[in-house]
Amino acid sequence: MPRPFASVRARAALAATLVVSVALVAAGIAVVAVLRHNLVDRASLESEVTARRVAGSQAALNGSFGSLDLPDDDGRLVQVVDSSGKVLAAGEDLRERGPITDYAPAPAPRSTTSSRHSSGDDDDGNDDHGHDAAPVRGKVGTDVDRETVAVKLGDETHDYAFAAVQGTTYDGRTYTVYAATSLEDSQATLGQVTRSMLTGLPFLLAVVAAVTWLVTRRALRPVEGIRAKMAEITDSGDLARRVPEPASRDEIARLARTTNETLAALEQSVERQHRFVADASHELRSPIASLRTQLEVTHQHPELLNTTDLLHDVVRLQHLAADLLLLARLDAGERPADALVDLAALVREEVTQRASTDRIAPTVTVDDAGLEVKGSRTQLARVLGNLLDNAQRHAASAVTLTVRAAGNAIVLSVADDGHGVAPADRERVFERFVRLDEARGRDDGGAGLGLAIARDVVQHHGGTLTLADAPAGGALFQVGLPRAR
Repeated sequence: MPRPFASVRARAALAATLVVSVALVAAGIAVVAVLRHNLVDRASLESEVTARRVAGSQAALNGSFGSLDLPDDDGRLVQVVDSSGKVLAAGEDLRERGPITDYAPAPAPRSTTSSRHSSGDDDDGNDDHGHDAAPVRGKVGTDVDRETVAVKLGDETHDYAFAAVQGTTYDGRTYTVYAATSLEDSQATLGQVTRSMLTGLPFLLAVVAAVTWLVTRRALRPVEGIRAKMAEITDSGDLARRVPEPASRDEIARLARTTNETLAALEQSVERQHRFVADASHELRSPIASLRTQLEVTHQHPELLNTTDLLHDVVRLQHLAADLLLLARLDAGERPADALVDLAALVREEVTQRASTDRIAPTVTVDDAGLEVKGSRTQLARVLGNLLDNAQRHAASAVTLTVRAAGNAIVLSVADDGHGVAPADRERVFERFVRLDEARGRDDGGAGLGLAIARDVVQHHGGTLTLADAPAGGALFQVGLPRAR
């Protein structure tokens, strides 16, 4: 049973929808907060204008509070209170009620008493207790206190934006005008905006999910084409086929190119393996057939038994089997040992062991300054032995062996004075079961695996094996290995 949101398209659509929903909700909250702040500020400003108009009227400054012209429209509250808390005038909604501070936490004015006129004023207009001074006679104060207050009128409680302004009559009495503007219209506007946002949010999210789904499907269509083609290649087993490469230069085009490169490498590997099996079968068939023929003749004519030829074929089979086994291990990715190997000591030991069998004694030049590398001593000895065997086979009169340090590498060189190798064949000689014309003899050429094994072993040790012209005119094989640190 498929899992929900198992596809990339579904996960992309879900992720995009979630991100957009979070962004829209955050933006909506910010918009509502800003709108509420602006609406409250506007209501507070209207309350301040009303309070200043009432406080600065001629009737208020004359102290004739009974003749004040107070607004009587819905949503407006006005109350005038003296310094002792006595209601001097009030709008229709606040008539026959005590001071606003008795039933709602209205903002307190900055100065609510004028008794300081008899207790000593300083010249700066501040009282002895450090309070802000009340307005001078016949003036309205410049300060205003604003606050949002919940007021209960009848059985309902409503929010109002209050503004408190202080004034002083011509005869020195201080009074405070409380004016308020209802926030019901603002709250209704906020509610309408919020409902509109919540109503449109699901539709917008649906559009985002649908667009993301369609765009993702279109974007992933080449990937599906690559997958289908890979499935066809797997079913057919034809590694020569390739997946389609989009004309775009995006990640999918790079994926297609990398897939084709992988298929090409895999095709080469399979072809190499097939050639290896075919060549190995061919090389094994000759000595096995020879052994069988000799054993059949010996069985019929024991007196004709030739143990020398039998031993030669058996040894050849043994060497070939060992070579094939080593190549199989290298192809399987076997990592060499991580031991320290002194190349100088290895060269001296190998030359000494071969002294009795070599046709030409090699000239050895060894730099003794730190010639250690990391790897398998047995495999590196095999590389050196194969290179010396090749030099002994083709040299006319001299074989030169040199080991030296070159920066962070150690270079092992084996040169001969033979006919050398043509530039066109210098890479082909490292292929498996390849023998040049002069080395195709059974006794001289072997199976054509020596140089191939040498290069594979060197590469597994992180080094290189190259072929060039020797100073004496023959072949120069150079092995470069990283120096042990």
